[in-house]
Amino acid sequence: MILNQQREVRVAKRPLESFLRRVKRELGLKQSDVTVCLVSDRAMAKLNQKFRKKKGPTDVLSFPQENSYPPLATRLPRVPPRGHSPKRRRKARKTANLGKQPRLENSGTTYLGDIAISPATARRYAKKNGRLLASELRVLILHGVLHLLGYDHETDQGEMDRIEQKLRSRFGLK
Repeated sequence: MILNQQREVRVAKRPLESFLRRVKRELGLKQSDVTVCLVSDRAMAKLNQKFRKKKGPTDVLSFPQENSYPPLATRLPRVPPRGHSPKRRRKARKTANLGKQPRLENSGTTYLGDIAISPATARRYAKKNGRLLASELRVLILHGVLHLLGYDHETDQGEMDRIEQKLRSRFGLK
C-alpha cells in the first residue's frame, strides 16, 4: 500500500503500487504486506532525528514490523529502524514465506513493516544522479523492502548492495 502524506511533490501512486507488487513477486513475498508512506521533508527530518539521531531529511527509512506493534496504515511509523543480524538475514532468505513474521488477522498475509520516503529529497537525489523522479522512487522502494527483509548495507560487507544491483538490473533501474 502506498500512502501519500505530503504535498511538496506531485507523485503518481498507481505506478509505484504496481512496482511494489512486482518487487514482492520477484522476492517471493506475494503473501506479504508493506506500507510505503510518502512524507514531507519536515516529517522525514523528524523521523531521521528521532530514530537515527541525524539532522535533516533523508530519502528513505525502513521500519521492520515487530511482534509488539500492530501494522500501521494511516499514520507515520512508530517502530524504530534497527540493525539486522546476519542470522536474521539468512533466516529471511531461507524462508520465502517468512513464516516467523507476524500475520495480519484473518488474512493469511505477513506484515513486513513500513517504509517512509521523502519525495522532495528523492527529487534532489534524482537530479544529482541524472535519474527521473519515478525511477528514484522505485529504487527507494526496492531499497526499503530489502531493509525490511533484514539486509543492512552499513554492516553486511556489500551483500545488500550486490542484491540490490542485481534487482535494479532486472527491473531496468539505473
